[in-house]
Amino acid sequence: MKVVFSCALLFCTGGRSIMKIKKRISKQTRETLTAWALLSPTLFFLLLFTVIPIFRSIYLSFHHLDLSVREPVFIGFENFQRLYRSRLFWRVMNNTLQFTLMTVIPSMAIGLGLAMLVNNKRRGVGFFRTSFFYPVVMPMIAVSSIWMFIFMARNGLLDQTLVRMGIPTIGILNNRSTAMPALAGMYTWKEAGYLMIFFLSGLQNLDTELFEAAKIDGASRFTAFRCITLPLLMPTTLFVSIIALTNSVKLVDHIVMMTEGAPNNATTTLLYYIYQYGFAFFDQGMASTLTAILLVIMLSISLLQFLRVDKKIYYN
Repeated sequence: MKVVFSCALLFCTGGRSIMKIKKRISKQTRETLTAWALLSPTLFFLLLFTVIPIFRSIYLSFHHLDLSVREPVFIGFENFQRLYRSRLFWRVMNNTLQFTLMTVIPSMAIGLGLAMLVNNKRRGVGFFRTSFFYPVVMPMIAVSSIWMFIFMARNGLLDQTLVRMGIPTIGILNNRSTAMPALAGMYTWKEAGYLMIFFLSGLQNLDTELFEAAKIDGASRFTAFRCITLPLLMPTTLFVSIIALTNSVKLVDHIVMMTEGAPNNATTTLLYYIYQYGFAFFDQGMASTLTAILLVIMLSISLLQFLRVDKKIYYN
């Protein structure tokens, strides 16, 4: 009986102690701990699949690691020196720059145009929103297969149409001067609907009173677009530009499916070059070096946009 009473007394006093500790913890501290507890699963996977691979790639970029060695061999900046002396590397960088310029600005312009086109409450506008967004939900492998049928030499839809019109066939993916623009056009067609969603969200958050005042003052639609819509959309445009740039650089599925870098590496971009070294040549050291270069490029562009462009943006 004494033992039971002692246990009960200990339980009660322990419970009071816990209550006192809970009272000492402020509400803000509890909210902070709760927030970190809710974020911990995401942070764990972010650390496991993003942060650790990044530092692992940076580490391996200074090492020689392929099928000829079992363990990484430290070689310093030799991988970077090899790339600097490589003509193919500079051609790949030029291809990547060309593809980015051919896709980022056109896809943003078309996305903004589509957003303005469907930014109303007219009957049937939902059908057009769905139609413009439909290419986004299609897997890139499926999109590449469809466009490969269109661009296929001789038997493709494009060449067959030219034959019916009495025009010589192009073989657009077999020509160095047309292969990259063809891939850029395909990607722009798929990406524009995705960027349209962000611009449409931005347009719907604009204050309509500003446009009504501009209309009363006699401003044309183009003047209202240039002086009101574009400046107020700059926060959205900054975000969209980073998304479009990131998506453009990191895309590799279409090249694997459609050209594999042909003709004569005219369509080999930086990410496909990394894919070749990592999964075709099994040279992890060089693949990590290219990954480190890609990381530096992306961080530099993002910081430039945030530090320079962000200062010129008006936020409500």
